[in-house]
Amino acid sequence: MTIPRHEQDITVALGTNLGSLAGGRRATLAAALAALQRAGLRLVAVSRFFATPCFPAGSGPDYVNAVAVVRGPDDPLAVLDRLHDIEAAFDRARTQRWGARTLDLDLLAMGGRVLPDAQTEAHWRLLPPDQQIGTVPDELVLPHPRVADRGFVLVPWADIAPDWEHPVTGLTVRQMVMRLPPDQQAEPIAIA
Repeated sequence: MTIPRHEQDITVALGTNLGSLAGGRRATLAAALAALQRAGLRLVAVSRFFATPCFPAGSGPDYVNAVAVVRGPDDPLAVLDRLHDIEAAFDRARTQRWGARTLDLDLLAMGGRVLPDAQTEAHWRLLPPDQQIGTVPDELVLPHPRVADRGFVLVPWADIAPDWEHPVTGLTVRQMVMRLPPDQQAEPIAIA
């Protein structure tokens, strides 16, 4: 199927460890998928839901995560605004980086687009782990710079798009999963 020029395939990670007014964790993700569609982002594919340990360990209850491919506007900032609006509707509070949350929607990729440029993307992707918690980019970076490090994102993503190829590293989602430590490959457990 041909994608209209003004639209793009968009990959979004979904997660919650608190649930929301929509219900528990599974109900919250189901409601978030419906909210994506109401926001004009048409679902193309949705992974199974996966139970994953809280990250970082001890920072709250465990998560339920999923990944969705949606089709929507070829405007990354407009998509990000829609995702933030949906999070706000689910009472997402941004009080602590990597803290507990009612809903987390991360823009992972828009096709093979690299933003703002390959050098900046590489800087954030290669940032040492001890610097990641206190340092945040001041502009949108695509693909999401942490995708290759996170089993809770890659395992659900591999469920629906194992052959998506990172436009800078050339690695597929399947290859990135295989590069994870074995415990991270095994952590996410399909629950639906």
